[in-house]
Amino acid sequence: MTDVMERVIDDGVATPPRAKGAIAVIAVLAAAVLLFAASRYGYFGDELYFLAAGRRPGWGYADQGPVLPLIARAMDTLAPGSYLVLRLPAVALTVTATVLCAELARMFGGGRSAQTLAAAGYASSPFLLLQGAMLTTNTVDTALWVIITWLLVCWVRSRRDVLLLIAALITAIDLQVKWLIPFFWVAVAAGALIAGPRELVRRPLLWVGALIVVISAVPELLWQSGHGWPQLAMGNEIAGEQAILGGRLLFIPMSVILCEFLGTPLLLIGIWVLLRYNIFRPYRFLCVALLLLYLAFMITGGRVYYPAGMYAVVIAAGAVGAVTALGRMASVWRWSLATVLVALGIAATMLILQATPWRSADRITPPHNDAQAAVQIGVYGQFGWPELDEAVTRAYDGLTPVERSHPILVTDTYWQASALDQLGRAHLPPIYSPSRGFGYFATPPDGATAVVAVGGSEAALQSQFEHVEPVGRVDTRLGFPGNTQNVTIWRCTGQRKSWSQVWPRWMHL
Repeated sequence: MTDVMERVIDDGVATPPRAKGAIAVIAVLAAAVLLFAASRYGYFGDELYFLAAGRRPGWGYADQGPVLPLIARAMDTLAPGSYLVLRLPAVALTVTATVLCAELARMFGGGRSAQTLAAAGYASSPFLLLQGAMLTTNTVDTALWVIITWLLVCWVRSRRDVLLLIAALITAIDLQVKWLIPFFWVAVAAGALIAGPRELVRRPLLWVGALIVVISAVPELLWQSGHGWPQLAMGNEIAGEQAILGGRLLFIPMSVILCEFLGTPLLLIGIWVLLRYNIFRPYRFLCVALLLLYLAFMITGGRVYYPAGMYAVVIAAGAVGAVTALGRMASVWRWSLATVLVALGIAATMLILQATPWRSADRITPPHNDAQAAVQIGVYGQFGWPELDEAVTRAYDGLTPVERSHPILVTDTYWQASALDQLGRAHLPPIYSPSRGFGYFATPPDGATAVVAVGGSEAALQSQFEHVEPVGRVDTRLGFPGNTQNVTIWRCTGQRKSWSQVWPRWMHL
């Protein structure tokens, strides 16, 4: 290894200078792409759900903690109806993760070239970058993992235990976003016991931080316990959804290729150097943790992006390894490999440009089937909501004066309910849905003069109502199947059973 890598010493005093100019350029470009992407199309279905949940504050929800609903509520209060402002926290966190990827390369001993390569590798992944164009749980969760891994690397270099306490505080926040962070810490602890530094798991402040995390989770745990632990049931639902994308067999390959043309080679190089080279030995536990996470999420049927929060630290190591290898090669090989890296960088940049939503809505091809819609859910999930609101409003306006004296609205999916709650709550009756977390918000009251049902099967509705007839239809050119495509709107009267009897059977994740 070269001298620059040897300067990575335990106390963290000697480090190469920062590539401030190059990193600033990458950060600004990443922010520009994200802000442009965040200003296109419309609300994503989950963003609408966070807004609906934010209007119904609680200690917990069926499928997430309260942090994103609180963020959504705050941003919508600052700029009502602005999905660009709603997404600004996601943009800021993703740019921060990109910068920290370069900083991790510097802490590994990488000079300006390695730092620039690391930031470019992270920012040139359409998934790692463009997920920051929407406010979603995985966007926030990924960035918080990056921050925590950066703090762990800082601790390895300095042994300042206050960094572990700060990491615990961020963990407490992340646990209120997504329930994946316990997997991270179990994998990190196991990695430290396997590869060192074993001292990590013996630090008192680490366990003080763990206690803080547990205490912070008590309200959410009590909510989950009181509602039958719906978060645990979500695992089976996610495993079923993941089967559409190849299931457990393709989990690791699909997870790795999320980093795309430049990031994937750097990720693989990073795994290699972290496991093989002694200079990276103090940080080897992080690579072991990533491999353990691959195994855990593959077995449990997790989504392929679940380990993505570990990618920044491994990409950073890969960038340092690649630049170091270039320095050791003969001139002809050095130029050849450098050319390959440049070509990969250009290809990755072109891919980012292609993935950025430049096209107008009329130039986007509708999904051919449910599988394609699932793969491109981030695109199709942003369309069709105004048309849904218009169609449901027409159906509601068509009710008789008697039926409109005490009506309610029930939707088949939580996306539909959330969209109508955001766009139509001023002119529509109370909205309910048995789907996902929306089903836990409230049970419909008995005695409604009429129910406008959005979606769902006619047979299921007939089991609850004496009279069921179609009064509208939503089938937008762009949209997500079952939400804004091929959806029938029903007028239902003559309630057969009380909602308290029916609702628990209708509720689904």
